[in-house]
Amino acid sequence: MKIRYLYKAFLSIVVLLTSLNSYSQIGINNDSPDASTVLHMEGVTGGDKGLLIPRMTTVQKTAIASPAHSLLVYDTDLKCISQNLGTEAAPQWTCLTSLNRKFFYMPSINITTTALGTFTKDLYAQYKQEYATPMYSSPGAPAEIPYFPSSGDLYYYVSYHDPSRITINSISANGVMNYTVIGKADYDDYINIIFVVK
Repeated sequence: MKIRYLYKAFLSIVVLLTSLNSYSQIGINNDSPDASTVLHMEGVTGGDKGLLIPRMTTVQKTAIASPAHSLLVYDTDLKCISQNLGTEAAPQWTCLTSLNRKFFYMPSINITTTALGTFTKDLYAQYKQEYATPMYSSPGAPAEIPYFPSSGDLYYYVSYHDPSRITINSISANGVMNYTVIGKADYDDYINIIFVVK
């Protein structure tokens, strides 16, 4: 009797271990998780639920002892999903994308100032072009810098210019700047253009 019981217990353990090895993925609302995943979640059709990862302040995040490489948390101070790109011994926390910033400066551009008159410059088109096709990148860097896909995602500002050289007439909601050159630019003239995330 004891031998039969031990045999059944042993057989149950073997079956359990076999099934654990043959199913290395876990599916939630998904009977066929993708083979490349450890955890594959699907939302319920018509559902209204999402995934909430651990939320913490920057101080709490940096206090994590030996955070694993690629560990993810939501940083409530920086308002972004933060990832450890460093090692456990030397963490390097970074927001996953530059798109989480509230504002950023326009890339350096030339605007027509050699002739007097009124001109237009599509600030959004210039920004998208420079981010989509940077001239150089470090080894292993993506070919594109992440950028906002629509000109309507941003507000556009000029925070500084020399009013004796140009007059800013308007900036459209889509980032087209209309300006009038009233004096030839000097070698040290510049203009600051800032994009703010809506």
